[in-house]
Amino acid sequence: MTGYEDSTATITYDYSAYYNIDEDEVSAPCDLEYLRDFGKVFLPAVYSLVFILGFIGNGLVVWVLVKYRNQTNLTDICLFNLALSDLLFVLTLPFFSHYSKVRHWIFGDFMCRLTSGSHNTGFYCSTFFMVVMTIDRYIVIIHTYKLARYRTLRAGVILSVMVWMLSLGVSLPVFIFTHVNASDGSTCSYKPESDAWKHYNIFTANILGLIFPFLVMVVCYSRIIPVLMNIRSTKKHRVVKLIISVVVVFFIFWAPYNISLFLTLMKSKLPGNKCILEKTLRLSVTITEAFAYTHCCLNPIIYAFVGQKFMKRVLQLLRKCVPWIPMSHTTDLSDSSFKRSSAMSRSSEITSTFIK
Repeated sequence: MTGYEDSTATITYDYSAYYNIDEDEVSAPCDLEYLRDFGKVFLPAVYSLVFILGFIGNGLVVWVLVKYRNQTNLTDICLFNLALSDLLFVLTLPFFSHYSKVRHWIFGDFMCRLTSGSHNTGFYCSTFFMVVMTIDRYIVIIHTYKLARYRTLRAGVILSVMVWMLSLGVSLPVFIFTHVNASDGSTCSYKPESDAWKHYNIFTANILGLIFPFLVMVVCYSRIIPVLMNIRSTKKHRVVKLIISVVVVFFIFWAPYNISLFLTLMKSKLPGNKCILEKTLRLSVTITEAFAYTHCCLNPIIYAFVGQKFMKRVLQLLRKCVPWIPMSHTTDLSDSSFKRSSAMSRSSEITSTFIK
């Protein structure tokens, strides 16, 4: 995600390429050479790993859902778009990996804008679809009979379009203000003229990327868990553990990065040696950013591969390509054993909302 320019210290921050450091931009002499060397090795390695794992995991989710599109429901539509947004996100990482390695942007101004904007759009879209899936689960479990009729495929398509448009709207300043440095043509960075736009991305990243989705998860799941604990299902404890994992993993992966971004905005007011503070914050953003990006590799596991039905579909498709892969004999959570009464059917519906 692209950053801002601190007018007090004239230091350009580019969070999608934070490894781009220039001592001339620092107000006081401060040796940052070791950060260059660290980023040159650390970021390409992490970005490459995230790209490979994220592409395989999310690509597999997209492949399975496309193959079984005739059985699509609202949950599948959200899951498809979540994987698609994560794919868009990881597809930008090879560009930033190369940029961090050679410290020179060679792909031109158009790709600079497109890559940075797509990176931001993929991030926000992924976050928003996690929010949508959380609210959808809340509706299914808490307001089933009142709102179930609105969970149609048409509603899913309309909702998906709205989420993508919102993500593009939030990321529009990145498309507009990110460009290649005209003087040397070697840097790709976010450099608006207005101070408001300079700080825009940090506030949107903190509010829309962390605080809002985290609050939605906490509020919705705190209502869902008591309902789950009262149903008659052998799967309820597994579902509760999954819910807790979703919330905790999201917070652990994204909170350190957003806190680091916020501290860079407030660094002029922080006590201590400015050079040491500068080094610490830059290193913190570099490490926490790379750590946060790995979250897109976990989304397929948390939202898709935990389901027996989904895994059965995966094995069926893989078996067509690799015949010797054994088929799973585990039963679906929608198995008839959960449908012996209306109460048990309700329990099956609730649990299958989380692990299909």
